Amino acid sequence: MIGEFDNSFDFATNILEAGAYFREPATNPEALPIHLSTAHNVNDLDDLQKRYDESGFCYNRYRNPNRTALNDLMTYIENGKASGSYNSGMAAICAAIISNTKAGDHVVSGDTLYGESLEIFTKIVGKYGVETTFVDICDLDAVKAAMRPNTVMIYGETVANPVIAVPDIKALSEIAHANNALLIIDNTFMTGALFRPLDFGADIVVSSLTKFANGHSDSTAGALTSNDPELVKKAFDMQQLMGNQASPFDSWLTSRGIRTLDLRVKKQSDNACALAKMFAESPYVEAVYHPSLESNPYHEIATKQFGKYYGPMLSVVLPEDREKMNKFMRSMKLCHYAMTLGGYRTTMSYPPMSSHSDLTREERYAMGITDGLLRFSCGIEDTDDLVADMKRALEEAYGA
Repeated sequence: MIGEFDNSFDFATNILEAGAYFREPATNPEALPIHLSTAHNVNDLDDLQKRYDESGFCYNRYRNPNRTALNDLMTYIENGKASGSYNSGMAAICAAIISNTKAGDHVVSGDTLYGESLEIFTKIVGKYGVETTFVDICDLDAVKAAMRPNTVMIYGETVANPVIAVPDIKALSEIAHANNALLIIDNTFMTGALFRPLDFGADIVVSSLTKFANGHSDSTAGALTSNDPELVKKAFDMQQLMGNQASPFDSWLTSRGIRTLDLRVKKQSDNACALAKMFAESPYVEAVYHPSLESNPYHEIATKQFGKYYGPMLSVVLPEDREKMNKFMRSMKLCHYAMTLGGYRTTMSYPPMSSHSDLTREERYAMGITDGLLRFSCGIEDTDDLVADMKRALEEAYGA
């Protein structure tokens, strides 16, 4: 039987068996343990069948305790009925799209998305006979006009990256469902702490948990959540073949980070509002993209959907002077360039050389991504410190 120890075996054998199993009860720990084991043993074929019947843990690629715990956590956060966890946000996005499309299908997608999300449609599913029409997803008339009899999906983001546009999720769900199509929404920027797309009619929510959900810039994971368990199972079945599950350690780290999500993301959102106000008043900034500003074209729909928290992401457009932009970036003490977002410290990125670098200059400008655009991911610093530091850096770079 598993766990029995026979001291009569040779040292070389028993060094593999001694201490291999817990001998005392180790149930209900205060902190969730990390389950790194690639497999879980069974005693015999009857025990194996029982494990299968109860959907227990057998092999890490199929199920893992930490991944299952993360699934349960994400199902609650997004107010769904089932979730799957992946080894990155892009893996979750791919799973949602690929498991729900086939050759001959048509997709309507927002034209302003994270750059690599756009490439899933153009470089992956497009190769296999799935056609995509890219539209301004905030323009409901344009979305309706793009729908076809073979449209199976509308895809968008809660807050479009990086121009911070806000679509009407409920209206999009009504358009999708009137055409027997799914609505899939990327909720990375808001997280379920600030907005739950499923409550507004979305069929699937995807998120890069690498970002605000984990919040500590030390794990990579993604999630897919739905009110329809069959949609999650379709993606899960494909996941078993593709092998893009979240690792036990990343699942554990992400779950740990999420425990403080409510505290972090609301403070980050408040900091974004304060920065947006300062930037909007600055003579050195040409445009500010954040829906907290009453002058923002998405302020009304954002207030309707999000309430008092407008999200922790904002973008600004500065004069297209590379030397001054570099000086501004170097002058900041509390904000530094990072190849990601959503951490507890404020960071910035330059979409023309990062998330949207594969687009032509003409394509970028058509989306509002000019050579003067900087995107900020707000952290949890003291608000006054953060605003003062940014304001000082602007003055040093552009006021001389």
